[in-house]
Amino acid sequence: MPGTGGSGAGGAADGAAGGGSGASGELRRTLTFRDLLVYGLLFIAPMAPVGIFGTLEATSHGAITVVYLVATVAMAFTAFSYAQMVRVAPRAGSVYTYARVGLGEGAGFVAGWMAMLDYLLIPAVAYLFSGIALHALVPAVHPWVWTALAVVVTTLLNLSGVRTAARAGFAVLAMEIVVLTVFVVAAVAELVAHGAQRDWAAPLTGEGGFSVGAVLSAVSVAVLSYLGFDAIASFAEEAGGGPGGRATAGPDRVARAVLACLVVAGVLFAVQTYLAALLMPMSAAELAARPAEQGTAFYTTVDAAVGRWLHDLVAVSKAVGAAFAALAGQAAAGRLLFAMARDRRLPGAMSKVDAGSGTPRRALLAAALVTLVAAVGAARRDDGLEQLSSIVNVGALTAFGLLHASVIGWFRFRGRGRPPAGRGREDGGGRQGLLRHAVVPLLGLVVVAAVLVEASGTAQLVGGVWLVAGLVVLAVQHGGRARAGG
Repeated sequence: MPGTGGSGAGGAADGAAGGGSGASGELRRTLTFRDLLVYGLLFIAPMAPVGIFGTLEATSHGAITVVYLVATVAMAFTAFSYAQMVRVAPRAGSVYTYARVGLGEGAGFVAGWMAMLDYLLIPAVAYLFSGIALHALVPAVHPWVWTALAVVVTTLLNLSGVRTAARAGFAVLAMEIVVLTVFVVAAVAELVAHGAQRDWAAPLTGEGGFSVGAVLSAVSVAVLSYLGFDAIASFAEEAGGGPGGRATAGPDRVARAVLACLVVAGVLFAVQTYLAALLMPMSAAELAARPAEQGTAFYTTVDAAVGRWLHDLVAVSKAVGAAFAALAGQAAAGRLLFAMARDRRLPGAMSKVDAGSGTPRRALLAAALVTLVAAVGAARRDDGLEQLSSIVNVGALTAFGLLHASVIGWFRFRGRGRPPAGRGREDGGGRQGLLRHAVVPLLGLVVVAAVLVEASGTAQLVGGVWLVAGLVVLAVQHGGRARAGG
C-alpha cells in the first residue's frame, strides 16, 4: 500500500496489520487535514448535546458545563491512544488493526467485531433521528420514508468517492456551525439584554453545592456525545502524504485530526451548554422532577429565551446534520469491513476497491444494507429510537478498551524499542515512554470500564451476546485454518 512501508521492525508492524493484502485493491491517498476533521466533526455533530441537555442538567445538579469539560478530558485518553497507534499501523480498520498489531490476531478480530456493532448501528440511529426530525417538519411523510431516503442519498455520496463525500460533508458541517453561531449570538444578546435565569457560575458549580458523584454520573452519559471522532482513524490509508512523499505525513495528519476534533468538539459543547443553562427557565431540581420534559429541555429554553424561529432552525440543522453524521459513520463502517475482509476475517468480496471512485464499494454497500434494515425497521416501531440507542455504545466502548490495551501491548511488550512505520526509534522506555504508553492508556481503560458499568442492562446484554457470537466465529475460523494448515 502506498505510504505505509517501513523498514526493519517498523515495517513488520505495518505488515502485521495488513497480512493477506496482496490481492486487495488500494485506497487513494487524497484526504487533507480539513477533510479528516470534517468527517470527525460530522460524525460527532457540533450540537450533539441538544438531545441530552436536559438529562445531563438534571443528573449533574446543574453543573452541565463542567460535565462536558470533564468528559473531554476523559475522552482525551482515548484520542491520545489513537494518535499513538495510527503511527504504528497507518492502515484502514482503525481499532481492529491496532489490536491486531498490539495484542495479536484473536484480539484484533474481537476488537473489529465489537467495533462493527458501533459502526453499523450508530449510523442507523442517526438516520432514524433524521427521519423523525423531518417527519416532524413534514408530517405527511412517514419517518421510515425519510429514513430510507437519507440512507440512499448519503450512500450515493459515499460511493461517488471519498473527496466528493467530504466536500458535501463540509457544506453540511458549515451549515451546522452557522446555526450554532446564530444560537450563541442570540443567547449572548438575550443575556446582555435581560440577564441570566440563574447564577453565572451555576453551570460550573451546580445548584445548591457541587456534587462530585452527580457530575461523574452525568459524565458517564456525556462521553457518548463524542462517539465518532475515532472514525477519523479509519481513513488512515486515504490521508494524503506530505511534501516529498514523506511516509509519516499521512499518519501524523490523522493523529493531529483525531486530537483536534476532540478539542474542537469539547469547546463547542462547553460553550453551548453554558449558555443554554444560563437561559433555562426552570432549575435543575425542577427538571429532575419532570423527566418527561428533559428530552426537549434545550428546545424549551430556546423557545422561552429567543423564540420559535431559532427552535425551528436548530431542528432543521439537527435533521440534516444527523443524516450526514450517518454518512461519516457509514464511510467508517465500510473501511472497517474492507480491512477485515482484506485480512480474510470477513468475505473476501468486500476487500475490493472500485477502480473509478477509489472506494471499497462492496463494503460500503454491505454497511449501507445493514444500516438501512436496522434504521427502517426501527422507524416502524414506536420505541425504535430508544431500542437502537441502548445497544450501540457497548461496542464502541469495548473497542476503546482494546485500543488502550493495544498501546500497552505494542509499546511495552510486542514492539518494545521498534520504530513505527517510516520513523526512527520510538522511545518506549523512560519516564516519557512510561507516561505515554502505560499510564495514559491505563487511565483510558479505567474511564471505559466506568462508563461500561453505567451502561443500561439492555446494552450490556446485547453487547455480551454480540461478543459471544464473535468468539464463536473466531473459534470456527481458527479451527478452519488449523485444518487447512494440517
